Amino acid sequence: MALDQGRHAGEIAGFAVPAVTGVWVAAPGWEMLGGIAPLVRTALIVMAGAVEGACLGLAQAYALRMALPRIATRDWVRATAQGAAIAWTIGGLPMVLGESLLSWHSAVLGLLGLTLLAAMGLLQGRLLRRHVRGALWWVAATAGSWLAALAVFMLITTPLWQEGQPVWLVLAIGGLGGAAMALTAAGLTGAALV
Repeated sequence: MALDQGRHAGEIAGFAVPAVTGVWVAAPGWEMLGGIAPLVRTALIVMAGAVEGACLGLAQAYALRMALPRIATRDWVRATAQGAAIAWTIGGLPMVLGESLLSWHSAVLGLLGLTLLAAMGLLQGRLLRRHVRGALWWVAATAGSWLAALAVFMLITTPLWQEGQPVWLVLAIGGLGGAAMALTAAGLTGAALV
């Protein structure tokens, strides 16, 4: 029970970083950077996503210690942070490319979507396969968990976020959505791991 609570707390804390950063980079005033503003905003989101991944990875590593003590915490945290950074980089493409992204071939967009969902599981799965037979299931389990978690986030935040809301309310809604997303991902990946 304490491990589950620690994993949930780690995921919620991790999600707070990109949620706050997302509100910050969505605020007005970035236009002063001119044409590089989208790149700077996306870079900040990717860095926040890597911090999120590190928090998540640390919480997961502590939960894994009892079942798989030979997986080094450092390695798990690194794999999780790298997977999160990849996912956030793909997720940030619309900020950089805008609507021109929609002109890309649907197969490329589909591949990007699959990579976004599978990046963390693939990198973590590389570590798991050294200690667990059939670790490929972890990639599918994490991708499905993140897809469900993203759906929960969108179901909560989309109807609540409105144009012109004060920053504190935008942050509160993002925090609520992020907490629900974190709990969904933690619960589903935890069930899959068991």
